[in-house]
Amino acid sequence: MSMSKAKEKTLSPNRRLLRYARPYIGYFMLAFAIILVLVWLELYQPQILGEAVDECVAKYEKISSNGFSIEELKKLRADDLSKVIKLGLLYFGTVIAVMVLTYTQASILATTGQKIIYNLRNDVFSHMMKLHIGFYNDNPIGRLVTRVTNDCETVNEMFTSVIVNILKSFFVLGGVIVMMLSYNVKLSLYIFIVIPFITVATFVFRKATRKIYRVMRAKISELNGFVAEHVSGMKVVQAFTAEKDVKDDFEARTEELRGINMKQLMAFALYSPVPYVMNITALAILIFVGGHMAIDGVITIGTMIIFQRYINNFFQPIQELAEQFNTIQSANACAERIFWLLDTEPQIENAPDAVSMDNFKGKIEFKNVWFAYKDEDWVLKDVSFTVEPGQRVAFVGATGAGKTTIQNLICRYYDIQKGSITIDGIDVKKIKLEDLRRNIGQMLQDVFLFSGTIRSNLLWGTGDVKDNIRLNEKSITDEDIIAAAKTVNAASFIEKLDGGYSHHVIERGAAFSAGQRQLISFARALAFKPSVLILDEATANIDTETESLIQDALGKMMEGRTTIMVAHRLSTIQNADNIIVMHKGRIVEEGTHQELLEKGGIYYKLYKLQYEHDAA
Repeated sequence: MSMSKAKEKTLSPNRRLLRYARPYIGYFMLAFAIILVLVWLELYQPQILGEAVDECVAKYEKISSNGFSIEELKKLRADDLSKVIKLGLLYFGTVIAVMVLTYTQASILATTGQKIIYNLRNDVFSHMMKLHIGFYNDNPIGRLVTRVTNDCETVNEMFTSVIVNILKSFFVLGGVIVMMLSYNVKLSLYIFIVIPFITVATFVFRKATRKIYRVMRAKISELNGFVAEHVSGMKVVQAFTAEKDVKDDFEARTEELRGINMKQLMAFALYSPVPYVMNITALAILIFVGGHMAIDGVITIGTMIIFQRYINNFFQPIQELAEQFNTIQSANACAERIFWLLDTEPQIENAPDAVSMDNFKGKIEFKNVWFAYKDEDWVLKDVSFTVEPGQRVAFVGATGAGKTTIQNLICRYYDIQKGSITIDGIDVKKIKLEDLRRNIGQMLQDVFLFSGTIRSNLLWGTGDVKDNIRLNEKSITDEDIIAAAKTVNAASFIEKLDGGYSHHVIERGAAFSAGQRQLISFARALAFKPSVLILDEATANIDTETESLIQDALGKMMEGRTTIMVAHRLSTIQNADNIIVMHKGRIVEEGTHQELLEKGGIYYKLYKLQYEHDAA
């Protein structure tokens, strides 16, 4: 980890969010300038009203006290009336200006906020792509989806409607204080008596709700994970008639979340009246103290009006701040969780001196390999073997023997603790990951198809229609796709589909049979023209008739390619050049099918059991 990145982790989530805003500082400065104008207009409006009142009331009383008649008064006040009209038009102009500037500011912030969140969301998703497979085994999918979607959107609200508005509120508060003091210090100080009370209440509210929001976001994430998991596993839930138990568990979780939400609502309910009560208290002080001052001639009625408007302007931003605390606290909690994800270090990365390899000859060698998923619970124990280029090697053994783990290590989904793994004499840690995995065609037992088209899935799509995302494999043409499908005998059923290769695939390919999904995965692997093939129980879900069709295709695929096979059905690997028998993480037997039968060891027992089972 670089020093700069380590230092960044020590920063608060808010400061790290501001770093995302740094490229758009110009937009924020423009919004800030607009805010200054808005604050000035809001502070100027009460002055217009106060001046208008003094023109209409104060001078009228003064002139009336001199004994002028009504008709004389009308003539004398013609100029004053014209001035009042001008003041009214000026006030109306400020209102229009506030509306236009507010819209402009909101547009700027909304656009800027979307750009910031676009970058943040992309960083989160891109970082997730770098994390090793073990990370996804330890973290529920729903929780990770929440980080990319809900959490980022909540942070967006802070950029678009909170940060600049908070600045505006503080400027308004400061401006109101200065203006009130400039008109009358004594009256202002009387009104400011309420400030300590509102300050203490705000501090207590913020401290009380901070912890609540952290817990609430954690529970929402857990609930999302629970829903995602059980929707994906709904078939299992229904198969074991566990609907009621799952429903009860869901209700318990939602009840817990409801309780936390109620705590948050109660805290807000207790705080929200405070600014209103303080506002009323300040107005009462104005009426009592300011009224006496007006009677004594210390201040004018217009000044009373100005103070009344400033009091409203003073407490309105406080009220808005109280309402925005929800967003602030929620955004802080979301930011903490987002940066937790971004701070999760990828365990599998390219070495600084990693080399590029366009094609593999296909020699794979394990030397004294020890591996454990956790601590020293060894899955592989001192495993050594060599696969020559173009050789077909099969791994057999009981469940948990380490067969699939060997395949994961070849693709470097995990790094070993001891020993070395080389391809063509180069340590897999020294080969760029993209080159390593691009040259290895993997055909897994559990086939995952993305929603989209047949074509996009053959190109390893990501759910988009057709092939708009090819994972930088733009060299793969439609002809390559069709040729691959024909080679594995998948074209026969694909061409019968509505739309053929453009047929829409629903999530996970649920509308296809297990055999059809497997055939598509074969075509997908073949379309990338790999140097090495990995078959992990690749024919496990295919019926006997379909299997007979693809065996020839697999033979063509494997020709000239190094092939690693894992199979429980020993009949599918009898033609392998070498069969390695695994037992409790160790290699116990090795040889051809016939050689292993002659040894009469574990392989012979496995074969005999399967033969007797098939015969029965």
